Amino acid sequence: MKFKNIHVIVNPAAGKQEPIFSYLNKAFFDSYSKLQVHVTSQTDDVFSIASRHANKDDLVAIYGGDGSISEAARALYGKNTIMGIIPGGTANVTAKDLGIPLDTEEAIALLMNGSSETIDMDMGEVNGTPFILRINLGIMAEMIIAADAKMKDSFGQLAYGLTAIESIWKCDPIQYKMIIDGEEINETGVSLTVTNGGNIGIGDFSFLPGITVTDGFLDVILMNNTSFLSLIRVAGTTLLQTESDVLKHWKCKEIIIYPEKPVKYICDDTEKEASILTIKVLPGALRVLVLNNN
Repeated sequence: MKFKNIHVIVNPAAGKQEPIFSYLNKAFFDSYSKLQVHVTSQTDDVFSIASRHANKDDLVAIYGGDGSISEAARALYGKNTIMGIIPGGTANVTAKDLGIPLDTEEAIALLMNGSSETIDMDMGEVNGTPFILRINLGIMAEMIIAADAKMKDSFGQLAYGLTAIESIWKCDPIQYKMIIDGEEINETGVSLTVTNGGNIGIGDFSFLPGITVTDGFLDVILMNNTSFLSLIRVAGTTLLQTESDVLKHWKCKEIIIYPEKPVKYICDDTEKEASILTIKVLPGALRVLVLNNN
């Protein structure tokens, strides 16, 4: 699949330290595609740039982490312009979910050769805000909040593991009333995730088998407690990719969450706070360029 007009948005604060402009110049030298590159700044962020080029360029590609990709997705969802991804972050969850090469030069090559295809990727919406990955409450939220930029620069993906250990001992269970596709469910948990994709951001591990970004559903995953035995069983579930009663799992198109008190949560990579979360799937909302494995 080839594109005439390609716009690449570069986040200079991305987690990787590499000569991205040299890679782009090398790949697009004497190319059929017309390339434009835009670097983000405090006054011109990914969302603003992508919004200006939606329905104008054939392809808008983002070099950055999952936060940058989420911003671009919010700007491009429901539009004709296709989104490309050049993974440049710490965890690169979106790229892993979509099977996009993590090597920068390989990902750039995908933008301009015939080994790619376009898929219609699901997104979600929470309290009116679109998201591409997931909503995290409890341990998973605290883990991301605690992993600041300095820690991610120093430790990479290990930063999330370090903050997870700290969060496990600090996080208290919360009572949740959930309306899942019209059915009321009451549960207590230390971690609640409503996810569009399966990858957890550490290596190639996924929450549970069967979670995809193209099935038209969101997956709700609840962890009840952080006892040593439960943690061992969660690890086994993740490693072996099997269902387990230690993680409660529902598939749905819509969920309303009523926590017992206002809670901080993570929407993709952004910290928010709410007393009620209304979440729904947006099926096939985003056109994304991926590797054609056929």
